[in-house]
Amino acid sequence: MKYDVIVIGGGPSGLMASIAAGMHGAKVLLIDKGDKLGRKLAISGGGRCNVTNNKELEELIKNIPGNGRFLYSSFSNFNNRDIISFFEDLGIKLKEEDRGRMFPVSNKARDVVEALIGKVKEVGTEIRVNSPVKHVLYDQGQVAGILLSSGQKLESPNVVVAVGGKSVPHTGSTGDGYVWAQQAGHTITELYPTEVPITLSDGFIRQRLLQGLSLRNIHLSVYNAKGKKMIEHEGDMIFTHFGISGPAALRCSQFVVKALKQSGGKDVNMSIDFYPDKTPDGIYKETYLIAKKEPKKAIKNVLKGYLPERIIPLVLDQAGLQPDITFDNIPKANWQKMASILKQFSLHANGTLSLEEAFVTGGGVHLKEIEPRTMQSKLMPGLFFCGEILDVHGYTGGYNITAAFSTGYTAGKSAAERALGIEDVAKQH
Repeated sequence: MKYDVIVIGGGPSGLMASIAAGMHGAKVLLIDKGDKLGRKLAISGGGRCNVTNNKELEELIKNIPGNGRFLYSSFSNFNNRDIISFFEDLGIKLKEEDRGRMFPVSNKARDVVEALIGKVKEVGTEIRVNSPVKHVLYDQGQVAGILLSSGQKLESPNVVVAVGGKSVPHTGSTGDGYVWAQQAGHTITELYPTEVPITLSDGFIRQRLLQGLSLRNIHLSVYNAKGKKMIEHEGDMIFTHFGISGPAALRCSQFVVKALKQSGGKDVNMSIDFYPDKTPDGIYKETYLIAKKEPKKAIKNVLKGYLPERIIPLVLDQAGLQPDITFDNIPKANWQKMASILKQFSLHANGTLSLEEAFVTGGGVHLKEIEPRTMQSKLMPGLFFCGEILDVHGYTGGYNITAAFSTGYTAGKSAAERALGIEDVAKQH
C-alpha cells in the first residue's frame, strides 16, 4: 500500500499534521501504536484541554524558553489565532481564562479530541491504531516508508514523525522517534525534564511540616552558584512531601535542572517572595502595627491572619524570634529580619522528579538540522518532525500545545506539497 504522506503518532501534532496534509490534497495514513488517538490531549489541562494561549506573538515566544524563536516560521503558517479559528470552525466554542489560556466552553478535553479525529476523517485520512512502527525506512538517501512491528511495510516518500518526547509515557510517549531520527543522521540534544515538580533538601520538607500547603500569587526565584538570580516566576505553588509543585514551581524547574548541572550537583538556592507587591520596610511597618494593636497577644497568634499558620513557626525561627513573646518584648532588628525573610524565604533544591514524571521533555531533535519553514529534515528528504520530539519546549499554559499544533500543521502541509510536487513549483517562481 502506498501513501503520499504517513504520519506516525496520534497526539496533538500528529492529528494536526494529518488534517493539514489531507486538506492540501494528499493521500494520508495516520498511524499510532496505542488503542486510541489523542490520549495526552484527553488528560491535558486537568482533563479540560488548554488548546492554546491568546497572547500576542512576542509574548507567546517569550513563554517558550526552549528555542521558541525557531517557531516564527511555523507561526507564520498557523499561529494561536489560527488555532482558535480552527476549533471554532469545528464547533468547539472557546473561552479565555487567566493569563490568556484558552479552554473549550464545555470544559471537556474529550470534545477537543473528538473534533480533531472527526476532522482527520473528514479530510479522508486513513487511521490505523494498535500498529507500532519498528522503523522508518530510508532508501538511497531519502524516505521510503515505514516498517511495522508486525513485519508489514508501508510505502511513502514522506513520513511525519509526531511521536512526542519521553514525558507522560503511559500516553505513548516513550522516545521511539529519537532512534529513527538518529538512523537518519540526526543529532538528539540532551533530554531533560521540564515543567516538573522540584525536590527540596530542607528539613521542614523531610519532616513534612508544610505538606499540602498552597500559596497564592507568590514569586519564586532560582539562583545560580554565584548567587545571581536566573529566573523569577509569579503564580501559585504547593508544598509536597518531597518538595514543591504547582505552576510557579513547574516554570522554574528547567532552571533548577540547568543550575544543578552548572553546580556539579550541589543544592540550588531558591526563594519565595510571599508579598511581591510590598517592600521589606512596608511588611515591617504593617506587621509591627498589627502586633501593636494586640499588645498582649503572642506574636505567633498575631501573625495568623497575615501568614499561613504552618509557615509562622519556620519564619519566626529563622528570624530568631520566640513565638510566645508579646509586642512589648519584640526586638526590632529581629522583626526587620522577619520582614526580609518574607521577601526571600529560602529553599534548597536538590533535583526534580524524573523525565517520565515531567509534563514536557526538554531537548530533542537538533533544530539546526530542521528547515523551520517546512519542518523537513535537512539531512533526509521526505522526513518531517513536529511536536515534542523537537528541541522546543514551553511553559504550561497552552504554549506547548500551540507549538505542537503549529509545527504539526506546517509539517503536514509541507509533506503534502512535497508529495504533490507543489514545493518544486513554488521554488521555480
